[in-house]
Amino acid sequence: MPTHEETLTRLDTELKEALKSRDELKVSVIRMMKASLKNKAIEKMGNLTDDDVISVMSSLAKQRRESIEQFTAAGRTDLAERENKELKIVQLYLPKQLSTDDLDELIRAAIKEAGASSPNDMGKVMKIVTPKTKGAADGRIVSQRVKELLTK
Repeated sequence: MPTHEETLTRLDTELKEALKSRDELKVSVIRMMKASLKNKAIEKMGNLTDDDVISVMSSLAKQRRESIEQFTAAGRTDLAERENKELKIVQLYLPKQLSTDDLDELIRAAIKEAGASSPNDMGKVMKIVTPKTKGAADGRIVSQRVKELLTK
C-alpha cells in the first residue's frame, strides 16, 4: 500500500496528465480529492498519516456510492453514471478491495476471536473487523455480512 506522500505525488502527476489529455472528469475528481486531503490536513493542523488518506478516500467513495443509489432511485441514470465514473477514479487510490471470500474469512476469524455466538455480539466483532477492512471494503457490506454470519 502506498504511503501518503506517494499518494499525493501520484495525484499531482496524474492531474498534470489529465490536464494535458483534457480529461475533464478525471481533472475534476483529482482536484476534489486533493482539496479533501488539504481540508483534512487543515482540520488536523498537521501532516496527514496513511490512515488519514485512506479515511478521506474511503469517505469520498462512500459519498459516490450513496449518490449513485439516490440518483438511480430517482431515475436519474445520467447523474448515476457520472458518479459511477467518479467512484472508479477514487477507487484507484484506495487499497485493493477485499473479495467476498476474503471478507468472510476475516469476519469468521473475528467471530472466533471475539467468542461471538449471536447477533447481540455484533459490536464485538465489528470492533475487530473494522480496522482490518478500512478502505478495503464498504462498511455497510461488512456490517451486513457480520450480521448474516452471526445469524447462521
